[in-house]
Amino acid sequence: MKRMFLPLLCLLALAFPVAAQSGKDTKPTMADEINKNISWPESEMVPAADAMPEDKYDFAPTAGEFKGVRTFSQQVKHIAAVNYIFGAAILGEKPPVDTGGESGPDTMKTKADIMKFLKDSFAYLHKAAGSITAENAVAAIKSPFGDGNTTRLSLGGQAPAHVFDHYGQMVVYLRMNGIVPPASRK
Repeated sequence: MKRMFLPLLCLLALAFPVAAQSGKDTKPTMADEINKNISWPESEMVPAADAMPEDKYDFAPTAGEFKGVRTFSQQVKHIAAVNYIFGAAILGEKPPVDTGGESGPDTMKTKADIMKFLKDSFAYLHKAAGSITAENAVAAIKSPFGDGNTTRLSLGGQAPAHVFDHYGQMVVYLRMNGIVPPASRK
């Protein structure tokens, strides 16, 4: 019994400072929760966009009901552009880059440039989500899509849903090219 007491005492002595440090209020903020919801689709979208080889970035299915759909690169640029649009509306400013409307810049052609655009758009969206507080979350702001007013909280919820909508389409494109999406490889 005495042999167990000393290790237990040492463990408690080591745990006490950690417990004391974590005693401060660690309640998540609204911004924390919105950012968590943005991180989830980001963690699947970025690897999926990277998984498609550059020579397949202009792939789009053409048979059947796929006629006229966006190419893979257009899907990625669209997601990034709308991330910037959501972020700018939340922050009450103009997007810091050319979004090409909702399509992404036409001049952006290489996979490296498109991947940077995508990653930077998520960083900007996280910055915007970080500005959402309990005080400003439901204040009316102008919708970035010209359909009246909305709220920061609403846009913070729509952003991850929008990403996943297009992620689902991109998974089909990847699989049509014999590529298992990274999230499915686990």
